[in-house]
Amino acid sequence: MCFSASADFVGSAVLGAVGVATLAEVKDRRELLLAAAPCLFAIHEFIEGFVWLGLDGRLSLQVAHNAGAAYVLYAQGILPFLLPFAVFLIEPTKRQRRRMLGFVILGGLLALYLAWGLIAYPLQISEQAHSILYVNVITNTTLVAVLYVIATCGSLFFSGYRPLVELAWANLVGLLVVMEVKRYAFTSVWCAYAAVVSVIIYFFFRRTRARRLARYALVH
Repeated sequence: MCFSASADFVGSAVLGAVGVATLAEVKDRRELLLAAAPCLFAIHEFIEGFVWLGLDGRLSLQVAHNAGAAYVLYAQGILPFLLPFAVFLIEPTKRQRRRMLGFVILGGLLALYLAWGLIAYPLQISEQAHSILYVNVITNTTLVAVLYVIATCGSLFFSGYRPLVELAWANLVGLLVVMEVKRYAFTSVWCAYAAVVSVIIYFFFRRTRARRLARYALVH
């Protein structure tokens, strides 16, 4: 996945199927955002397919740049807030949601900063070693990478649901491995790991169905 247009489009279709199955497991409206993550990853990969088509010369470079801008905006300007906020929503008690608040605020501020950086400074897109490089002077820094990991993984570690804590470890390991192996193409290659995350999210909803219903009943 993420190494060619066809791989992105096939991966998008698979993730879309996982996403539909995950949404079918939703039992409360607060779960919708987290359950929608696999579908959002599917759309994300589909967009990158057009970046590949542009870089391969099958579409214009302008199409590649526009699709790349949309791809990076989601990965860097939306996801750092979306993921902790989705976890914040799914926690059934105020006490547990308070533990998530700092990560939601961090993710929101980081997302705003990165979105500003993507708007204010040019984004360079190129291919290297079967991966796509997205380069922006604001978003491609070590500090941003560290804060990104904290925002996207932190809230999961404090979840009241054990499967989400397991997801936090899987997410952290995946992010660190991708950063070590192909840091220069981190934004592009990490989408391959989105497939793993999506499957874990699906099984989270399957495994916790009865528990979630019981906890929501107690809260209501």
